[in-house]
Amino acid sequence: MTDQDEIEDSTAPLIEHLAELRNRLIASVLAFVVGIVIAFTVSEPILQFLLEPIKNTLHSLGDPSPTLQYTSPQEYLFTLFRISMVFGFALAFPVISYQLWRFVAPGLYRSEKSAFLPFLIASPFMFLLGAAFAQFVVTPLAMQFFLGFADFSSIFTRIAAGAVNAPDHAAGAVDAGQGLKITFFGKVNESLDITLKFIMAFGLCFQLPVLLTLLGKAGIVSAPGLKSVRKYAIVGILTLAAVLTPPDVTSQVILFTVVYGLYEISIWLVWWVERKRDEELRAEGLMDDEEPDPDDA
Repeated sequence: MTDQDEIEDSTAPLIEHLAELRNRLIASVLAFVVGIVIAFTVSEPILQFLLEPIKNTLHSLGDPSPTLQYTSPQEYLFTLFRISMVFGFALAFPVISYQLWRFVAPGLYRSEKSAFLPFLIASPFMFLLGAAFAQFVVTPLAMQFFLGFADFSSIFTRIAAGAVNAPDHAAGAVDAGQGLKITFFGKVNESLDITLKFIMAFGLCFQLPVLLTLLGKAGIVSAPGLKSVRKYAIVGILTLAAVLTPPDVTSQVILFTVVYGLYEISIWLVWWVERKRDEELRAEGLMDDEEPDPDDA
């Protein structure tokens, strides 16, 4: 066999992998396009659902007919298309993850497949859980704070002017004494942007148990190690809560409580993974009998 034949034989598997990767990518892109089309047909109901927290907040502040506006001819269409992109990807994610799995799985051992597959299923579930938490808990609190601030500032202005009665004005309006009256006229794309940011942020935060457990499965982190950096994790979570939430104590406490709870759950999941791994090693006679203690820090 000549050197040229050896080179051609060595490149054949690479070409086959690239061809398979191309086919998987094509299938994923087609699924994404189909998802966009399907999502676009129901984009207006989705938009109404995402804007429900701001509508309810305006209702609670006395606006009988909440209205959002757009200020350029293409703005509303682009807003619907943005929704279609996000939810189209969500619809296509099972197909995309399946294509990813089919491409990666042949190169994994059976034990690695059994370890990786549960995380592939748990990840979208936890993201949906975080997105639901953002939509039904965090976003309403944020809207109450941002739009309700107009009422608070108006009350303070009236107290300073000697009139302590409740303000009588439109929802989201700031009555600056004898000056200009500043009223909220929300834009569709900007209001949607706040909601989507909360959904993405909390969806990613809820990936924490999945990520840490996967790292524990790979032996990169350990339960005692996570406990030893708990104080730094608390500082990091507090910083995250201050950045991702509006500047009111309620939503920051909620985010801190949830994410810190996920961190503690992650420690127990990593400990459970380590215990299962140790049991397998003991069964094979590769490890002495010594029961790990989850309270060891």
